[in-house]
Amino acid sequence: MNYFNLNDKNIIITGGAGMLGEKHVEAIIVAGGKPIVLDHSQKKLETLKQKIEKKFSYDLLYFKVDITNELQVKKILAKIKDLKIYINGIINNAAINPTSENLKNFESRVEKFTLENWYKFLDVELTGTFLILKHFGSYMASSNKGGVIINVSSDLGIIAPDQRLYNHSKKNKEFKEVKPITYSVSKAGMIGFTKYISTYWSSKNIRCNAICPGGIYTKDMNKNFLKKINELIPLGRMARPDEYQGTIIWMLSEASSYLNGAIITVDGGRSVW
Repeated sequence: MNYFNLNDKNIIITGGAGMLGEKHVEAIIVAGGKPIVLDHSQKKLETLKQKIEKKFSYDLLYFKVDITNELQVKKILAKIKDLKIYINGIINNAAINPTSENLKNFESRVEKFTLENWYKFLDVELTGTFLILKHFGSYMASSNKGGVIINVSSDLGIIAPDQRLYNHSKKNKEFKEVKPITYSVSKAGMIGFTKYISTYWSSKNIRCNAICPGGIYTKDMNKNFLKKINELIPLGRMARPDEYQGTIIWMLSEASSYLNGAIITVDGGRSVW
């Protein structure tokens, strides 16, 4: 079981103050590792720090940063170097999940999707991941101590969205809301990063793999949507927020020492049907 112990390893988590990022942080602490959280929201970072301190009596290290800004990324890396912290792992988790709150008036559809939204949604996941790999990944590779990179993709990086899930409204039959094109493009892009990096730094003993989670259940979900999506999943339900923790620890630890370039789908079997 010691294979699953992270043994004081320092793990960078982008988008670490979000719902899934918080669960990554908790899992790493329980496994003996040291999470370092990067997020653009100071408020969310402070809230997360308080939660972690209360739950684990752990002093969480975090940095507010826009990972699409190369200067900011370089400054945060310089601070980490000043603290003499070696990076053992990176979880590229940051993303924007398009919702009705940030896409209105049927802007989710290809016909109405704006170039501004195209750049906004792809920038965080693709440009941000590239900059983290360029600077943090390079720092890890230059030490010749090895390391692990996990890119968070999605089951929708492998299969197409079933657009019938999002047709809640009976109005405007011609233009129904859909899962936007940027979600599939960005999540497929994370798989592309994984395959490229898994061979690029393999001589430095850096392994790179992708996890493709399915959807996570939340209490505020539309009941019609929930009923439809549960019927598409062999296990008959969406994931709990903590059900990816075991996979993340396995992928970060020596228990997966020969895992490289793998695309690990954890979606209750949805992509099998």
